Amino acid sequence: MTTLDLEPVTTTRPVLHGGPPPGASGMDVIDLCAWFGDNLVLEGVDLVIPPREVTALIGPSGCGKSTFLRLLNRMHELVASAALAGEVLLDGEDIYARGVRAQDVRKRVGMVFQKPNPFPAESIRDNVLAGLKLARIRTDDPDSLVEQSLIRAGLWREVRDRLADPGASLSGGQQQRLCIARALAVGPNVLLMDEPCSALDPTSTRRVEETIAEIGHEITIVIVTHNMQQAQRVSDRCAFFLAAEGEPGRIVEQGSTETMFTSPRDTRTLDYVSGRFG
Repeated sequence: MTTLDLEPVTTTRPVLHGGPPPGASGMDVIDLCAWFGDNLVLEGVDLVIPPREVTALIGPSGCGKSTFLRLLNRMHELVASAALAGEVLLDGEDIYARGVRAQDVRKRVGMVFQKPNPFPAESIRDNVLAGLKLARIRTDDPDSLVEQSLIRAGLWREVRDRLADPGASLSGGQQQRLCIARALAVGPNVLLMDEPCSALDPTSTRRVEETIAEIGHEITIVIVTHNMQQAQRVSDRCAFFLAAEGEPGRIVEQGSTETMFTSPRDTRTLDYVSGRFG
């Protein structure tokens, strides 16, 4: 297996007309390994991520779930010491192949982070459009795009009369849905979510989960969560990551969420989803 040393991402962005192709895309991860310096953090990961489904990544802290998520849109390479081997295929094409631009990958594979990160000084409207500006994507009807993105994120009714207010004026749960709207406005085929509800109260968590349910049939979603009830509620499929002490993370088992929670093949999976460890 050949190790690929990753170079820093260029900040040059092309001027595009339109956006990524519409619709959802599947991803296939083949024999993926990841390092930070000499530290091997993931080894031999194979995972099929079907289009228009929600795939939950579950497992104890420190087993490589968030690192794996960042590998799916080339955020891993933003760390100077990062390296990888293997393939990450988006609609059959390796996103790490020579000549593939990281910026183009990230237009198609968006990210929502654990902590809401709207631009605090910008208005709610400008926050939704911020991703387009960064990606140099043009739209003929920004107001319609703002409305549709906020509707899809389940936030339109709450903010439609205050679009000029700062993004920071929203509650934590609203800010997270604003970040989801910002990601959706770019038109991604895949949306990655790294513990998007971990800092939210139960009511805000429910609203974000409702948003996931609404958009999960339109685009492909991959979510990292430590909440087993949440994984059961929102996902179609699960992948269980585990790392033995001093060893890199690996996928122990993957399959439909129902099977993973009711009749997994591996006893370690059953122990984890049952709350016996982790």
